[in-house]
Amino acid sequence: MKRDVKKIISQMTLEEKAGMCSGEDFWHLKSVERLGIPAVMVSDGPHGLRKQDQEADHLGQNESIKAVCFPTACATACSFDRELLQTLGETLGEECQAQDVSVILGPAVNIKRSPLCGRNFEYFSEDPYLASEMAAAHIKGVQSKNIGTSIKHFAANNQEYRRMSCSSEMDERTFREIYLGAFETAIKEGKPDTVMCSYNQINGEFASENHKLLTEILRDEWGFEGYVMSDWGAVNERVKGLAAGLDLEMPGSGGYTDKEIVEAVKNGTLDEQVLDTAVERILNIIFKYTDNRQPGRFDLAEDHKLAVRIAEESMVLLKNDGILPLKTEGQKIAFIGKFAKNPRFQGGGSSHINSFKVESALDAVKEYTEVTYAQGYDVKEDKIEEAMLKEAVETAKAADVAVIFAGLPDAFESEGYDREHMAMPNCQNILIEDILKVQPNVVVVLHNGSPVEMPWADQVKGILEAYLCGQGAGAAEAAILFGKVNPSGKLAETIPYKLSDNPSYLNFPGNGKTVEYKEGVFVGYRYYDTKEMPVRYPFGYGLSYTTFAYSDLQLSAKEIKDTDKLTVSLKVKNTGAVAGKEVVELYVADHTGAAFRPVKELKNFVKVELHPGEEKTVSMELNKRSFAWYNEEIHDWYAASGTYEILVGSSSRDIRLKEHVTVLSTTKIPMQIHMNTTISELLAEPKAKAVISDLVDKMMVNMGGGAEEGTAASEAITPEMTLKMMENSPLRSLRSFAGLSTEEVQSLIEKIQETVNE
Repeated sequence: MKRDVKKIISQMTLEEKAGMCSGEDFWHLKSVERLGIPAVMVSDGPHGLRKQDQEADHLGQNESIKAVCFPTACATACSFDRELLQTLGETLGEECQAQDVSVILGPAVNIKRSPLCGRNFEYFSEDPYLASEMAAAHIKGVQSKNIGTSIKHFAANNQEYRRMSCSSEMDERTFREIYLGAFETAIKEGKPDTVMCSYNQINGEFASENHKLLTEILRDEWGFEGYVMSDWGAVNERVKGLAAGLDLEMPGSGGYTDKEIVEAVKNGTLDEQVLDTAVERILNIIFKYTDNRQPGRFDLAEDHKLAVRIAEESMVLLKNDGILPLKTEGQKIAFIGKFAKNPRFQGGGSSHINSFKVESALDAVKEYTEVTYAQGYDVKEDKIEEAMLKEAVETAKAADVAVIFAGLPDAFESEGYDREHMAMPNCQNILIEDILKVQPNVVVVLHNGSPVEMPWADQVKGILEAYLCGQGAGAAEAAILFGKVNPSGKLAETIPYKLSDNPSYLNFPGNGKTVEYKEGVFVGYRYYDTKEMPVRYPFGYGLSYTTFAYSDLQLSAKEIKDTDKLTVSLKVKNTGAVAGKEVVELYVADHTGAAFRPVKELKNFVKVELHPGEEKTVSMELNKRSFAWYNEEIHDWYAASGTYEILVGSSSRDIRLKEHVTVLSTTKIPMQIHMNTTISELLAEPKAKAVISDLVDKMMVNMGGGAEEGTAASEAITPEMTLKMMENSPLRSLRSFAGLSTEEVQSLIEKIQETVNE
């Protein structure tokens, strides 16, 4: 049935329209029964359905329905698998239909600026391209079932400290390339029904009141057609927010802000058409859901199997000195650590799922072999329990291999606060160190939502990064440890040696009022790789039980215009003895020198499955944005003319194949000539160079470049020195070194400007 939404709005009272712009309660939008507008429910996500019907709250303190907890975004991003994320989305969409939930809140795509952000477990990556690709696939999956998504938190919400008031301070290029970059593709291609604005301010203005963000960029530039909702309690000034493009305030305010909207319309400070537009956006999404209801499917047992499969695809094997996979026979194996029996598989806060079933590694290992077990530590507090420690050491000593399940307890990372350090609990580090004294064959399995320091990494023989991999984490861990599944995850973030290596270290989390993003675009591997800094494990890194060879890199063209697309193809071969999947990563390096950029940036990837000896050709596409940077001078994306290097590898530090392409820009950057334009800037522009070449020669002589060879003057002022001095001189220096008057310099400027504009 086709709804005439504008007609419905025309029949609404001013109070009813204002009421549609805030929630009825924590999870429901308001209804207008006389006009057939139903109350619909939204629910937390994005890695499971946290539906609360009774005594609802935002942070998960009260019970929600039994549901499936899928792996969190910190894990799923490591799958580098768009199809897998779409499948996850489709399943969540089915569950929402079955439970009458119209919008599931997520995915969350905020950039992992610092390892300390308490909510990093909900976020995909330090890389905006990877984050946006994963989010787009997730959104497409959910919305294919006529369920809305709410991509969040828009934007620059990269810490929990003072998140409801602190201002994220950054330049336009950084904002566009990194922090908006994570949202852009997901919104343009995924087309989420809703966008959730963040709590924080951006350069002194609340996201909920930011017209440039919510209207000019989101709607006018990116073409977003849904409604913008606030994060829960993010509204500062309601009327100002509505005018900026914030349609829905969540949760309800007890009617207070509704009255503010009514009063603003009545006194003429708010155009009623702005209110009508907001209501229309909200109603369009409400009716899109109610008019396309499906039976849905809420099969907990079947969806648990998917949770396990996603976990298997997402875990990252960080180290393997021949110890894995473990043997099912003839090997005494000890499982050590509380997380073997009670795994930490999700984070705390608004996304916390009431899992109907949790499969531990200690349960799952029974399918493979018998193991001994010792708890080793507790998670209630970071305290060494001598009896537990002694039992664990003895258990490990009596085995052939000790597998230690370690990581961060719930209290170490959660929504609402940031971590204070990057260390694991001291009691766990001591446990690992003491076991290493009696047992050389140690594997560590990590449960954490963000990188941890690993002082024992060089001594253990294996490390499996399980992240927070959902309720099936234990089953997936066992499958990988015993080789039933070949690990294929790659790190979606860099693991540095220590916290102080992180580029945001000196500026995170700010003074409580502002936080300065002084590292600019050099976030994560963009910083570490450009600085050539040693890291524990680089972005994109992950091991396999087999090996892969890359060959025959081909480009569809050696020279393209920036409006063209470039196809990159190569062959990948499984050169090992077992089947496996490889993530092939495509980076681009800008060698034009037009801007200071990272040494390489991820611009595409593909995951390929290969049997032993099998070889496949994979192809990836690059477009203008693959080469471009955000030019603040023209306020647009710009790919400068020149040479770019195409890099294909298995991680950001393992580049296997290289090729070059020339890009010709179709965008001309307008050159504004003035008294302080430097000679070097003019020499770089052919038309300008032709005008000033004679004057440059004269300047060289007058600056000492003409001194006779062998004289004291020639030794004091070398030609190289003179050249650099001349190049760095502004046009006004022509008065001193070329004998021109101010009027003559100004006339020259006009001539140069006219020439370059021709």
